[in-house]
Amino acid sequence: MSVIIDTFIAPPCAATIEILFEDEHLLLINKPSGLLSLSGKNPQNLDSVHHRLVQAYPGCALVHRLDFGTSGIMLVARNKAINALLCRQFSQRAVSKAYSALLCGHLAKDEGVIDAPIAKDPALFPLMSICAVNGKPARSRYQVIERLAQQIQGQTVPLTSVRLVPETGRTHQLRIHSQQLGHPILGCDLYGGLLPPGCERAPRLMLHASELDFVHPVSGEPMQIRSEAPFALALATMTGQPG
Repeated sequence: MSVIIDTFIAPPCAATIEILFEDEHLLLINKPSGLLSLSGKNPQNLDSVHHRLVQAYPGCALVHRLDFGTSGIMLVARNKAINALLCRQFSQRAVSKAYSALLCGHLAKDEGVIDAPIAKDPALFPLMSICAVNGKPARSRYQVIERLAQQIQGQTVPLTSVRLVPETGRTHQLRIHSQQLGHPILGCDLYGGLLPPGCERAPRLMLHASELDFVHPVSGEPMQIRSEAPFALALATMTGQPG
């Protein structure tokens, strides 16, 4: 049996967590890119969304997670009972999520579906892989928002702004499915989201949890939370232009 050893050390994150909504039962936050959702086993990875929030909201629990590099909307329960109710909505697929992303290159089609099973292989950690034999079913939908020609360090770089909807919830699903399309997410260090030679690396993973719809577990009110992707500012740091 292979033992997975995680040697990742998260760099310090100065960005703050934005509270989008709160009541006595739950929080909706905007997670910055470059912050862990949960603290790691390594004491150097103590800083995280949960570590910060529990200082002000004792007993809170993350209902779901976002990858280290991904920013955007996260749902947080303020006690165990609410966490159980919200987790039930996730397990019953009663929660809908959508992401904004910048993909490398120009997609040929305006919309489509990626249906490719994803497998975990300890030998490839932290990478996941597409595997028809051992993979778990994984399905994502994409819709082109805009095709861009971005000027970066004197080069014209083709990028596509897309809306991504994961219909399943596999690890790295949107990142590996975008790679499968032949258009990895810009700034993805695991699945090929690199700029052309001569350009500096993207300052972050261009993936943002921008939409979250669910039902409030106490009031029964439909909750439709939106958060605009902060990609323009990130691109501005690469072009030297104001964001």
